[in-house]
Amino acid sequence: MPKTREPFASLLLYHLFKWSVVSPGLHLYFRGRIYGAERVPRGGALVVVSNHASDFDPLLLSSCVGRPVAYMAKEELFQVPVLKQAIALYGAYPVKRGSADRSALRAAMGFLEQNWAAGVFLTGTRTADGRVTDPKLGAAWLAAKTQAPLLPVSLWGTHAIFRKGSALPRSVPLTIRIGEVIAPPRSSDRETLEAVTQQCANAINALHDLGR
Repeated sequence: MPKTREPFASLLLYHLFKWSVVSPGLHLYFRGRIYGAERVPRGGALVVVSNHASDFDPLLLSSCVGRPVAYMAKEELFQVPVLKQAIALYGAYPVKRGSADRSALRAAMGFLEQNWAAGVFLTGTRTADGRVTDPKLGAAWLAAKTQAPLLPVSLWGTHAIFRKGSALPRSVPLTIRIGEVIAPPRSSDRETLEAVTQQCANAINALHDLGR
């Protein structure tokens, strides 16, 4: 039977970190609410697409979908002994500065081919209010190439975690809403990718507009 889940060591580290650090922080400090967790496929390749407004987003997103999500991380982090092994098990992969798009897509495809979930921020960078206004085609391209379904997720409130000039995260209310799975594009031509990308953006913004 083909493997449909992440390696056992990655699952173990994921659950240890989730239940000891991320989940308590989300629910106690940020008064987090999660809706739609039952919609997440528990195994197989999955492209998780979301909005992006905070450095906390990758950890929160991975925790809320209930399975490890592979994300890009600065190459420098992989030069630290012990840390590099830990974040690699958790699903992080190194990306060189200046070539993030190409490196990230290649690395994400490798994780998807191993039946991981790969996380892609649809805007490619943080936005001030958390809404998706200029979606990129990378997530749809990955889904087309690997035929992995897409899962839209809205992270509401994370844009307010850090106030300009402050080094400490603020205890603001957060709400994570998980949408319905979207089928992968049938082809990788630009018109198809744009249509599926816009479908993802519309789904995320609709969830985001529900607010708290």
